[in-house]
Amino acid sequence: MSDQSELEPVGGDDSSPIVRLLTSSIGLVAAMLAVMWAVEVVDTFVADDELQTNGILPRRRDGLDGIAWAPFLHVGWDHLTANTVPFAVLGGLVAIGGRRRWLAVTIVVALVGGALTWLLARSGNHLGASGLVFGYFGYLVGAVVFERRFWPVVPAAIAIILYGGAIV
Repeated sequence: MSDQSELEPVGGDDSSPIVRLLTSSIGLVAAMLAVMWAVEVVDTFVADDELQTNGILPRRRDGLDGIAWAPFLHVGWDHLTANTVPFAVLGGLVAIGGRRRWLAVTIVVALVGGALTWLLARSGNHLGASGLVFGYFGYLVGAVVFERRFWPVVPAAIAIILYGGAIV
């Protein structure tokens, strides 16, 4: 497990409970999910699904900015719903390691996964949080091998039990 300072929310003890929650590692997972849902609400009811065109467009210069936007954009409510629970569970398991770890894993997975999608994927518009979900899964399993400590075993086992079938 990480040291206590990494688990403490930004702002110290004098912050409001809402600030402490939103800046905790689990709060960041919840906040990112809330942003995904808010974006889908805006896309559906305000933008007439036009935001969906901002995904990753492989090997096109105008598709590079989709690397930043793709995790927040979904094809529709079914797609967002299908990503929500795995994102919450696996993101939460990564967040157990602390806020810095979750942020680092999220940023690296989004950038590397997005770049590889841009470079290697089939033509089309790629969007959704699935890349983060699979990246979290890979991180949790990889942590067992590379960290050689006991604490990563439990989250990895939970991830494998719940989502190992998605890999096969």
